[in-house]
Amino acid sequence: MGAEATGVLAGRVAVITGGSRGLGKEMAKAFAAAGADVLITSRKAESCKQTADEIIAATGRRAVAYGCHVGHWDELQALCDFAYETFAKVDILVNNAGMSPLYPNLVGVTEELFDKVIAVNLKGPFRLSALFGERMKAAGSGTIINVSSVAAVRPTAGELPYAAAKSGVNVITIGFAQALGPEVRVNTIMPGPFFTDISDAWDMEAFAKGASSYPLKRGGRPDEIVGAALYLASDASSFTTGTVLPVDGGQAIAVR
Repeated sequence: MGAEATGVLAGRVAVITGGSRGLGKEMAKAFAAAGADVLITSRKAESCKQTADEIIAATGRRAVAYGCHVGHWDELQALCDFAYETFAKVDILVNNAGMSPLYPNLVGVTEELFDKVIAVNLKGPFRLSALFGERMKAAGSGTIINVSSVAAVRPTAGELPYAAAKSGVNVITIGFAQALGPEVRVNTIMPGPFFTDISDAWDMEAFAKGASSYPLKRGGRPDEIVGAALYLASDASSFTTGTVLPVDGGQAIAVR
């Protein structure tokens, strides 16, 4: 059992997909520090366990790892069942898992790549929102946080399947907010460029040139996602649903 919960998420349970690294890991750490117990899931169960162990050591909260590929429809019911069997309830679902593999050009996008990108970035969040949302609504409360991307509104040729999937995430956010309200709130964080492990592959000179047009003129630190995540996960956002919240240093409004 974890320590006695204190903080804005005291006594709550959060499920975070893609929670073993990057922005998902930052959110999992922040939720636990704010008093929540967390279930961390991604394709790599061992990475999830490592993150869970770090959170337990740092916060004393309960943190559980679970291996699951969110792009595989038939694995998602088992994830939902495991979460409720383990914690008896779920208050917060974060659909954070995502992927955007590189491709040489648009005609070089294979059907396999396209289907994988849609599956992980859109199909998974849709199915998980339906499964967890139905149980949250029956329980009388809950909040779902989707993680989109500024690519949804500023697509480029180098990430077009990903951008299309994330645009779909913005759309289902509004639809699920309507379907699950008033008991369940559904919102989306729309991040811009953050310096996570994914950024290791960036051309930093080209990035710096592009970022010079953003109002804040830089990329984000991973911990800078935390404020938006805590807002949407907590009662501070009790009158917020169906919202797509950019956290992008102003990229979405930057002059092309």
